[in-house]
Amino acid sequence: MPEVRLTIVLGRYAQVYHLGETFSSVTKAVASWRDYWPVKLPLPHPSPRNQSWFKKNDWFAEEILPQLRERVRELVL
Repeated sequence: MPEVRLTIVLGRYAQVYHLGETFSSVTKAVASWRDYWPVKLPLPHPSPRNQSWFKKNDWFAEEILPQLRERVRELVL
């Protein structure tokens, strides 16, 4: 797929595979999102089991989600 312009990298295993780095935690990988933006975006897995992660890391919703929404809007229009 030569036209892929954004890869959503969900969870630890995908982060290691797609980012080529091993982070000490998913949080550190997600926090480094700017290093890969706008081509790749490391995200935590959206499992219901991760709800505590989302609550503890409110910066995710404030900082990353608006950027992701805008990027998707650019790509689909």
